[in-house]
Amino acid sequence: MVTAVRAKEKLGVKQIERWLKSAERRKGQKLADGGGLYLTFLPSRRASWQVRYVYGAKTRTFSVGLAGETSLAEARAVRALIREQLQQGLDPVTERRASRAERVADSQQTFASVAADWLAKQKGEWSAIHLAKSTRALERDVMPTLGKLPVSRISTTMVAGVIDRIQKRGVRDTTQKILQHVRSVFRYAQAKGLRPDNPAEPVVEILEKAPDVVHHPALLTFPELGEVLRRGEVSGVTPGVRLAHRLIAYTGSRIGNVVTAKWTHFDLEIDPPSWRIPRSEMKVSGGGRTHDHRVILPRQIASELRRWRLMQPDGSVYLFPGHQGRAHLSREALEKALRETMGLAGRHSPHGWRSALSTRAREDTDFDGELIDLSLDHVHASDVALAYDRGQRLAKRVALITWWGDALESAEAGHAVPAYARSTAPFYGAQR
Repeated sequence: MVTAVRAKEKLGVKQIERWLKSAERRKGQKLADGGGLYLTFLPSRRASWQVRYVYGAKTRTFSVGLAGETSLAEARAVRALIREQLQQGLDPVTERRASRAERVADSQQTFASVAADWLAKQKGEWSAIHLAKSTRALERDVMPTLGKLPVSRISTTMVAGVIDRIQKRGVRDTTQKILQHVRSVFRYAQAKGLRPDNPAEPVVEILEKAPDVVHHPALLTFPELGEVLRRGEVSGVTPGVRLAHRLIAYTGSRIGNVVTAKWTHFDLEIDPPSWRIPRSEMKVSGGGRTHDHRVILPRQIASELRRWRLMQPDGSVYLFPGHQGRAHLSREALEKALRETMGLAGRHSPHGWRSALSTRAREDTDFDGELIDLSLDHVHASDVALAYDRGQRLAKRVALITWWGDALESAEAGHAVPAYARSTAPFYGAQR
């Protein structure tokens, strides 16, 4: 049986004040406002608002708050809420306990804690570098706003606000990736029973339309490529940027791998000199790709790296140390050098060297496409390519990169690049 509380509101503020002042003489008495609401004294001798009601044929008491901390109006509002709960067949005391337990759970299950659990789950599926980048992106762009909030209380409007702020920076790809991560965190929360819905799903609708695909600018003829190398020598860029650019040019390596290159991964004294890039740091991973990527270094860049190593402090970790607190050279520093300092905006980019090597090797030599893709660590679509990948085909890769190094050296000197001849293609040492 449930008995609703009917309020008659008998008391006034002055009446309450008088009663409290004479409280010593009224100890143990109650001052009723009607509808079950009354003031009484606790064993601590402090006056407290309470509501008496009947639920399940039992009389129960709901403590509202201390007089002086809870006003008459606030106490009456609680009485009205109790009346509504009783009409719905709910026990107010039980509901308050459940609400408190929910708040405690919410405080422990913040967006940050759930995101940390989700990221930990990805460790077995993602490369270390991808995991680190994703973690940094969430910490930078999402956690300051959503991190401390209970995951069950975050609304679509809140998520949309975060994503919109990122999008206004003009970084669409970053915005899309971060939203994808946020959606995954909430799906994980759903699976854990922490909330029934995913507030990030509708936010996809505010993403701006993807622009038409713009390919990296690239110059593809040897006279043009020679001019790019000469510009790098006279442009006034820092020695680190200069050599990082040349390492990209002579190997076709990705800019992300070059700026983070570590001395421990280089062996400049073997034949041929080479650079081992851990698979976890490569763009291509999974799908049968388990071995590290070995970059063959042409003699031209290997000799420059030996001289550069002699100029570095003992114990140096990165080939190209950074400035202003950075551990290593930034991508932007290298991209800006070509774009602005060398005046190649819209014509050539660091990534353009990969296109140049691939194009010239395919058009000017008889090296097969699978070998060229293997040297550049491109994605392989066929089982045959993966078989080549496992074999490494070292001798032919040495021949390819030797041809490329000699061709660039001639182009940089302003000489015509000799036609490729398979029978005279130079090798490092004996064929393997």
